[in-house]
Amino acid sequence: MELISKRLGLIKPSPSISAMTRAKELAAAGEDICNMAAGEPDFPTPSHIIEAAANAMRAGETRYTATDGTAALKQAIVDKFKRENHLSVSAANISVAAGAKQIIYNAFTCTIDQGDEVIVPAPYWVSYPDIVKLNGGVPVILAAPAAQDFKITPERLVGAITARTKWLVLNSPNNPTGATYTAAELRSLGEVLNDYPHVHVMTDDIYEHLLFSNVQYATFAQVNPQLADRTLTINGVSKTFAMTGFRIGYAAGPVQLIRAMEKLQSQSTGNPAAVSQAAALAALTGSMDFFTAWRDEYHARRDLVVARLHNQYGLECPTPAGAFYVYVSCAAHIGKTTAKGRLISDDSDFVMYLLDDFKVATVQGAAYGLSPAFRISFATSKAIIEEACRRILQACAELH
Repeated sequence: MELISKRLGLIKPSPSISAMTRAKELAAAGEDICNMAAGEPDFPTPSHIIEAAANAMRAGETRYTATDGTAALKQAIVDKFKRENHLSVSAANISVAAGAKQIIYNAFTCTIDQGDEVIVPAPYWVSYPDIVKLNGGVPVILAAPAAQDFKITPERLVGAITARTKWLVLNSPNNPTGATYTAAELRSLGEVLNDYPHVHVMTDDIYEHLLFSNVQYATFAQVNPQLADRTLTINGVSKTFAMTGFRIGYAAGPVQLIRAMEKLQSQSTGNPAAVSQAAALAALTGSMDFFTAWRDEYHARRDLVVARLHNQYGLECPTPAGAFYVYVSCAAHIGKTTAKGRLISDDSDFVMYLLDDFKVATVQGAAYGLSPAFRISFATSKAIIEEACRRILQACAELH
């Protein structure tokens, strides 16, 4: 009898985590790696958050908490949604878990039945389709190419909805493209969904504060209040506060769904780490003065990558409005051959060529559902960015 279930064969290891792990392994082995695959801030967690975690441990806050978050943290999240997103929710609408990924997993597990469809715009974060598949659902991939600024349109959305559609997933600012929906664009999508009461919206706002344009940030439920009872608004502390290792994500949604997610979590992980919840409480209630300098630095790094790569050796590098990634088209190099005689047949070959021959770690566009392209994270120093871009251009120059 096989030990491993057939269900697990529906998914693959996270490509972005695999790329980051491979880069770290090569660096540990002494290779001079430019790691542009990591999707996490390189800034230190702010000191007041570290102090809050330490103080919580000293005060004995090291025990079990309520399954889906402490009362204090839930209230801080309620206040955050009101203050920053103009959403009026109560603690009963809030779920806290070990990262936004667990929130997504919980929500899909609690709602998807065999054959239910989930509309996932591409490029997408790598985990959305696999979590849908693992729960017996069918990801319906809706391409949003660069010509559409990597965003779906109301017309395309209408064409993707069927009687089996359960969810639409929106991620703004987007990983891997940085595309960000305006309030008007979200409203136009909401107008479509007014006619389809069986479709719910999962909006992943994890990069909410990482914006570089003058566009005012808006979340779906904010501009479509009539759909608030069909919307799960997901966020977390990982990206804004450089707290990826603390593993705290949270969401606001309809009470029925939140209670179901609590039930599931009670039989899986139980509560998120108590100390991490104390740190998240400090993050959401403390000053964000530090973030202005961080955002300015990300902005400068973004501009550096785009200036170095766009329209160089056939690369196309659209300027992202948010997050800390650029999504670079390498279409001009598919079908070429390396100096060692290896054919570049797709973007997976291209990123392996960058890693093997030039020691630059990126992630292939195939992982995000729209090829041929590769994702570069600029959550690293300008010196590393400069060197990585130099190597990428050299790699392109040597293809024939």
